[in-house]
Formats: sequence, structure tokens, C-alpha cells
Amino acid sequence: MKLKKRHGDIVDAVNRHGRVGVEQLATRFGVSAETIRRDLTFLNDAGRLQKVHGGAKRARLFTEASFEDRMGEDAGAKLLIARKVTDIIGPGDTIFIDTGSTTLACAAALAETAPLTVITNSVHIAQTFDKARNGSSVFLVGGEFGSGNDQTLGTMAVEQIGGFQADYAILTVAAINAETGAMDASFHEAQIARAMRRNARDTIIVATAAKAGRSAAYRLCRLDEIDMLVTDRAPDGAFAKALATARVEVR
Repeated sequence: MKLKKRHGDIVDAVNRHGRVGVEQLATRFGVSAETIRRDLTFLNDAGRLQKVHGGAKRARLFTEASFEDRMGEDAGAKLLIARKVTDIIGPGDTIFIDTGSTTLACAAALAETAPLTVITNSVHIAQTFDKARNGSSVFLVGGEFGSGNDQTLGTMAVEQIGGFQADYAILTVAAINAETGAMDASFHEAQIARAMRRNARDTIIVATAAKAGRSAAYRLCRLDEIDMLVTDRAPDGAFAKALATARVEVR
């Protein structure tokens, strides 16, 4: 059996039964337990299942903590990502930037650079650019107010985003993997991100390495719809191969 076919059948078995063991899979496919363990490692890295002791189970959908809690997570990694983003965005560029702790770090770094045109649904990000007084034009789209993240959401926000065109959409995600692409844990935030991506020339995903291999409930886009992934640590394994195949530039 070809490797790709075996991988697909392993994922099908895990999804059907919920959990399967290494020995069970080795017997079914007529290969060694060590081969199955390598398969499970590859599939785990690709986000297609979750490798556990003695076997594998269905990939767990990731849910995010509160915005305040996320602000304290991986702070150093987010600052590194933010510095990399300032090397990409140039004077006079127009950017969409959505709500998130990583995008807020990016906004703080970008606000110290040359003037930009900024379209966002985040009150925090709009305030960050406004306080910098660097000549940037800032547009905060309207809509239903989400107090948890201090953001605007819903149909009105999506429609207003459609009235702009940008050079870049800088988007944060809850999860990203080789199989599904970029995902969000919030239905409403995913709608905003999709609208921004549709109206931008290039899509930049900013995500810490911890988000690689995870799965979340709402798909933002496939890997081949991402122009650039900015992260704190170079991807490896199956995820790195998938990014190369999709021609995603990694920084």
C-alpha cells in the first residue's frame, strides 16, 4: 500500500473509532509498529490526528482563552513576530489587521514606523495607531460590539470591510496545519478575517509556532491561499513540507 493511501486510511480509522492503537494499526496494514509510530508522528504534525501514548485519537479542536490571558502567552514570540512584520510593511502601505494578541503586538511595532493606512475591527489596535501620532490614517469598521476582545463583528463589519482595498491583510489565527490550513476558534472572527483576506492583495498570517499542528472549528483559508506566514520558529516536518508545496513564504 502506498504511503499516502495508508495515511488516509489511518485517519479514517481514527475518525471512525475515536481512538486506535499502534498494534491494531500495524496488524491491519501489515507493517511494523515502528512504521505506524512514524506515520502517527507525521499525521500529528500535519494536524490530521492527535498522537497519544500507544496510538492516536481524533484531532482536538483548539479553543482560545480570554483576550487578557492570551496577552500574557508567548509574549517574547509575539514581539519577535512583530519585529519581522515591520520589515515587510512599508511607508504608505494600506493594511487590514484583525483582532488578536499577536496582531496587537504587530500594531504596536508598526505604529513606531512610517505612516500607514490601517483598517481594523479592533478598538485596541485603532487606539494604538492613534496614540502614536505618526500620521497614519485609521479606520475602525462598525458593527456589533464584542466587549470580550473590544472588537466589532457581524454583517455590518463584513460589509464595511468590502468597501476597502488593502496591500496586506495581517491576520492572526487560533490554529494552522498542513491538512486544513488556517483556522479560527470564533465563527464571527473567522468571518472578519475572510472578508479582510478577500479585499487584500496579499495575506500575511502571524502565528506563534505553538499554533502549528492544531485544529480549530472555523476555517479561514487553505495554505495555498496564504502568501506569507510570519512566525517565531521555523516550521519542520510535514507542516514545513506542506508550506513549501503551497508556496507559502515563511519568515
